[in-house]
Amino acid sequence: MTSTRAVGPTSLWGDAWRRLRRNRGAVVGAAIVVLLVTLAAAAPLLAPADPNGQDLSARLLPPSPQHLLGTDEFGRDMLSRLLYGARPALAAGMLAAAIAMGLGVAIGLVSGYVGGAVDQVLMRVMDIMLAFPYLLLAMIVVAILGPSISNAMVAVGLVNVPQYARLVRGCVLGVRTTEYVAAARALGIPRSRILGRHILPNVMAPIIIQATLGIGQAIVWAAGLSFLGLGAQPPAPEWGAMLASGREYMLQAPGLATFPGLAILVTVLGFNLLGDGLRDALDPRLR
Repeated sequence: MTSTRAVGPTSLWGDAWRRLRRNRGAVVGAAIVVLLVTLAAAAPLLAPADPNGQDLSARLLPPSPQHLLGTDEFGRDMLSRLLYGARPALAAGMLAAAIAMGLGVAIGLVSGYVGGAVDQVLMRVMDIMLAFPYLLLAMIVVAILGPSISNAMVAVGLVNVPQYARLVRGCVLGVRTTEYVAAARALGIPRSRILGRHILPNVMAPIIIQATLGIGQAIVWAAGLSFLGLGAQPPAPEWGAMLASGREYMLQAPGLATFPGLAILVTVLGFNLLGDGLRDALDPRLR
């Protein structure tokens, strides 16, 4: 005689966590992200030298036991600069994604729920922002605020607001007609409470996915602004700026541009793999 064990109901987040753990790509992406965050946090302990310490007698050295990744045109240790460069890269991605998510979610919630003229005005503003090439719009913002890594974060965040706004608006349009939202309105619950307690929790899954993928995208855009001289300023160790200075020495020391480029590639790959895994795990059709 065989016995069967009753399986209780499971939540969307519980199912998503189980599917996420079984997704090899997501596990690899999460491991890359955790490793990068750990390296960035432990940079002062792991860096073999001062990232800004110059030694012109040791400029453009190839990788060696003393300098594992060689030195740059000013004799600075490349490994130290790469480790410290992870800090502004991750900070730029996360802060830019936070700015874009905060503004975009607020605009999307209001636009989708209120509708009417408010929706039309907000969405037309988003359409105007989307009409500009992303890099051009980011350059305009940085030109107004001034070149710096913090202003580059703000610029990248503002440029990505329309993506979140349109995503959230579409989700809200589907949720606001549900019975529990109609019941909340019938009970006279304030609009702000309906948005915060009944609508926002039910549209969080796509927001989380977009935020995870958006961090990788923001890292690329921030590095691009630094590459153009509009982000981090010398001598700050930042991957985009290191890539820009290293391109002049591609024949003499190809590692100056290769190593920062690989760092950007691996970082963005990690966030993209994690974002793809979250997208599959949070898809309610897979429950």
